[in-house]
Amino acid sequence: VLYTQGIANREWREFGRTEVIDNTLNPDFVRKFILDYFFEERQNLRFDLYDLDCKSDNLSKHDFLGQAFCTLGEIVGSLGSRLEKPLIGIPGKKCGTFIVRAEELSNCRVKSVMLQFCGNKLDKKDFFGKSDPFLVFYRSNEDGSFTICHKTEVVKNTLDPVWQAFKIPVRALCNGDYDRSIKVEVYDWDRDGGHDFIGEFSTSYREMSRSQSQFHIYEVIFYTRTRTHLTQINFTVAIDFTASNGNPSQPTSLHYMSPYQLNDYAMALRAVGEIIQDYDSDKMFPALGFGAKLPPDGRVSHEFALNGNPQNPYCNGIEGVMEAYYQSLKSVRLYGPTHFSPVINHVARYASAVMDGSQYFILLIISDGVITDMAQTKESIVNAASLPMSIIIVGVGPAEFDEMIELDGDEERISSQGRYAERDIVQFVPFRDYIDRRGNHILSMARLAKEVLAEIPDQFLSYMRTRGIKPGPLPPPYTPCPPPAIHPLLTRRVSRI
Repeated sequence: VLYTQGIANREWREFGRTEVIDNTLNPDFVRKFILDYFFEERQNLRFDLYDLDCKSDNLSKHDFLGQAFCTLGEIVGSLGSRLEKPLIGIPGKKCGTFIVRAEELSNCRVKSVMLQFCGNKLDKKDFFGKSDPFLVFYRSNEDGSFTICHKTEVVKNTLDPVWQAFKIPVRALCNGDYDRSIKVEVYDWDRDGGHDFIGEFSTSYREMSRSQSQFHIYEVIFYTRTRTHLTQINFTVAIDFTASNGNPSQPTSLHYMSPYQLNDYAMALRAVGEIIQDYDSDKMFPALGFGAKLPPDGRVSHEFALNGNPQNPYCNGIEGVMEAYYQSLKSVRLYGPTHFSPVINHVARYASAVMDGSQYFILLIISDGVITDMAQTKESIVNAASLPMSIIIVGVGPAEFDEMIELDGDEERISSQGRYAERDIVQFVPFRDYIDRRGNHILSMARLAKEVLAEIPDQFLSYMRTRGIKPGPLPPPYTPCPPPAIHPLLTRRVSRI
């Protein structure tokens, strides 16, 4: 059972249920859930698993087997868009593992297709009697794995089955890629759920639809699998520790650590970071500060590690970044001035080392006011615009943000010494514009994250396009390759709709 969570009220609402699979501890569900995906939003999901005990729709009538929580972004950002999590919810018991996969849907000119399959001289798997065969259809994914998309009914006690014709959306069968490999597995049904594998064959939608006759003959064959190239997202945080923020021990300070609520810096950090971390596989984030005097000698730094370790500024997840931020407020002295260029150059050094599209860098700068190294910051941004990186700037507090608006480059492309930025890589927003007037901080954070992250996908794609970097290889398209005859299966295309 899939549940989605509202942004404002945080209530869980049932979105849909899968079909029931009898007598198995390793179910592979056919029914898919279609969700709108927004990169800039945190879309919380909950999956509850039940053992069906009766025909009632009331879930309390069935045995609860466990649950898993994640975000849609977490699934999309996982390797191959495949997420694996332990099932929880029953104290003291290991409930098993939950696996979920996401794939972007494409538009299809042909909406659905009607297919019918029959078999001839299939392998006999039952000691007494013949086989009870059924078919399982899988579409190939971009990483070479396969996702189940249809099961036929079981035809009892025959080696020459004729399955009922069925209609299936072409999008479910191949996601609009007519050459994408479709794998069909043949099983002998067993009452205990331990179905016997008879064999498999592969085809494609194009192959099935272009025949001159009504029939195709397929043999049992196997295909090797390939893996696709994915881009790793690297997230870095830079926080303004200048004196204009006010004394952190005073409630008027933008850095004030209230025991009752997050300050604006912490809210901005959590709002953006909790979404970005879903796309960072190791969840280790460099966290930097600028504009403070550091112990023990009081030297001013515009690029220091929040965790106090300049050789290893990485923090474990957003919670680790938050902890390092709070510890820094206790150990450094707020000073100035406000320089952006050192932290931009810090990330740019790493981005310049990996220009092949395998990694992309996102820098979040949170600051309260006037930039004092504007010329150097412009030059750093112009240089960084040719690198695989984006810059998010969140302005906190009541100050005017004219310089930050200029850096955004939405109205006029930023330039330095006569050179224009190759592409727009900066997104600036003032946090105050997204604060909920009723004091709902969760809603404020969701609004902020949606706005600041909205341009990241286009910025990422613009870098890939300007460098001619294309997505990694898809699974090889189906090509007929007749092997020696083993167990022929016939398919008859009835009609396309």
